[in-house]
Amino acid sequence: MTTPLLVEKRQSVLTATLNRPEIRNAFDDAQIERLTRALRDAESDAGVRVVVIAGNGSAFCAGADLNWMKRMAGYSYEQNLADAAALAEMLKTLDRMSKPTVARVHGPAFAGGTGLVAACDIALGTPEAKFCLSEAKLGLSPATISPYVVRAMGARMARRYFLTAEVFDAAEAHRIGLLSALVPAAELDTALEGVVTHLLAGGPRAIAQIKDLIRAVSAGAVDEAMIGDTARRIAEIRVSAEGREGIASFLEKRKPAWAADKA
Repeated sequence: MTTPLLVEKRQSVLTATLNRPEIRNAFDDAQIERLTRALRDAESDAGVRVVVIAGNGSAFCAGADLNWMKRMAGYSYEQNLADAAALAEMLKTLDRMSKPTVARVHGPAFAGGTGLVAACDIALGTPEAKFCLSEAKLGLSPATISPYVVRAMGARMARRYFLTAEVFDAAEAHRIGLLSALVPAAELDTALEGVVTHLLAGGPRAIAQIKDLIRAVSAGAVDEAMIGDTARRIAEIRVSAEGREGIASFLEKRKPAWAADKA
């Protein structure tokens, strides 16, 4: 029996691979639960420093499984609310991880698949990747994925692609910010390895605090409270053990202690 979600930890990098190629890696409630659990396990594992989301087969993720959609059609409002909350929780878990997350987008990512890409910190895609926020054409709304997609591509482009539900290619996804980089398929894993190497060169605590910093400064006005908060943040990390080690290693022209953990 095929394992729907492959979770592999190689030294300090955990890769969660969607493995339902026969249905283009579409997900259902069970797959959402699996991925949520894998992400939570990775978050609590001090040995994991980078998380990669990938897919097997021709597609990255085609969104919702048709059989799941058939079941949803008969759900009550309360059942639909619980179902949607599980997807929202999975995306929130991915988005709020203290570890850096990278989407390896080798093929189409539609609807919820686009949401997965948007919820990652970094998304690398090939020209074979395509995207579609198809919900409007089904009489639905991309509500649960919207916070992450709007943040990634901006409100203006979300107005277009949410409303038209048209397919757009990888070059357009890169232009509007949904993809961090566009690379040839033959170079995707090399590019991924390069990004992971850079991520592992950073201090684990610094990475986590930088992710929290980005959330804080992107959500508010640049006022006295924010300025004071940023000063407090840098002062705290400078006196931390990791901050002191980082400065010492730089001055002594050596690698910091955490560099030994590189995959």
